[in-house]
Amino acid sequence: MPKVLIVDDDPDIVDSLKLILSAEGYAVAAATSREEGMRAVAKEKPDLIILDVMMEQPDDGFVVAQDLRHQGVKTPIIILSSIGHVTGYKFGKDSEVAPVDEFVSKPIAPKDLVAKVKKFLRK
Repeated sequence: MPKVLIVDDDPDIVDSLKLILSAEGYAVAAATSREEGMRAVAKEKPDLIILDVMMEQPDDGFVVAQDLRHQGVKTPIIILSSIGHVTGYKFGKDSEVAPVDEFVSKPIAPKDLVAKVKKFLRK
């Protein structure tokens, strides 16, 4: 069963994503900070990472994505964040700031989230 790692400091978001993805048959792990996220990637070896941007620092998610890519981690990363609404910037796939596979704005409908996850975790 594919494993998804959620890195987000909002427990409500983590719980709802876990519920949605577990119901779809995915194993789900979670981390609540940039440091925990980096450790969890090494420990859990996820098949997909769902990453928030604004955690303890306003750019934590970007830093995680950049660090993982610099380490050669090729695991697909979906950024799920409201930062575009907050900053007015439009972020996209493979930008230097966000070297990720997909950039999705919060909130997202459960069926849309599942479709995004399935896109990267074809069974």
